[in-house]
Amino acid sequence: MPESSNPRLDRVLAQLRLYEHPLLDFSARASGDGVEVIIQFKNSPVPVHTYYFSLHPRDLDHPQFEWAFQRQLYDCLHDYLVEMFIRTPQDRAERRRTGL
Repeated sequence: MPESSNPRLDRVLAQLRLYEHPLLDFSARASGDGVEVIIQFKNSPVPVHTYYFSLHPRDLDHPQFEWAFQRQLYDCLHDYLVEMFIRTPQDRAERRRTGL
């Protein structure tokens, strides 16, 4: 994670340093007045997309930022893992093709 002179980005980078995951890497970059958080799969044997989510100035400046950040990070991790499915029961085209 690169160092910066942006206080909002610095705040997010400081929070991200508190998290370590065996499968995922976390980083962030400035995005206008906000910050974009980046989640990448480590050493994936299968190509997996990178997940991005934005933090807006009102969220970054909130007094309860740390708790809100954790909730949003966990929500995004859930979304990211769900997006990795290559087939689900809701995939009607696949069901029609296979006759299931």
